[in-house]
Amino acid sequence: MRWIVGLGNPGAAYAHTRHNAGFMVVDELARRLNIEVSTNKCKALIGEARVGAEKIALIKPMTYMNLSGESMRAFMDYYKVKLEDLIVVYDDMDTETGRIRLRYQGSPGGHNGIKSIIQHMGTQNFNRVRVGISRPKPGMVISDYVLSTFAKAEQTDLRKSIEDACDAIEYAMQHSFEQTMAKYNAKA
Repeated sequence: MRWIVGLGNPGAAYAHTRHNAGFMVVDELARRLNIEVSTNKCKALIGEARVGAEKIALIKPMTYMNLSGESMRAFMDYYKVKLEDLIVVYDDMDTETGRIRLRYQGSPGGHNGIKSIIQHMGTQNFNRVRVGISRPKPGMVISDYVLSTFAKAEQTDLRKSIEDACDAIEYAMQHSFEQTMAKYNAKA
């Protein structure tokens, strides 16, 4: 089973914030694949479907960003899924808004959701799609920035990065993550 985890914070107050870029990608994937992400299990909202011969789970942890690894560990243990079949989608300040970057390993880079995943999975090696949110203006508190909404001027770039992230994830269903990285990181 392929499992796609979008990181974010639950609740209407966070729905359109930069930190919820991962949820936005999962929501768009759910729309494309006609999957309802509404089953409450493993401290997450989950939707499952078959895409061709592949079973896919779309997951939105409901633990809040900083505890995302708890939900993912619960899902992994319950469904007996493999780490190599995981793709985590999340916001990244080191990538410009409108762009995505794919990686299969690395440090959390200050991202508390990724830090939690590494802690609960016991490894830094897992597939990632980073959705660019750019860096805040100098002097802005980072927590305030990631919990702010995208400006009107950024909406087109945001839409592009969500579409590109979904395209990359769909491509990864039929190709290796290395091939997917080569194709989609080349666009950056």
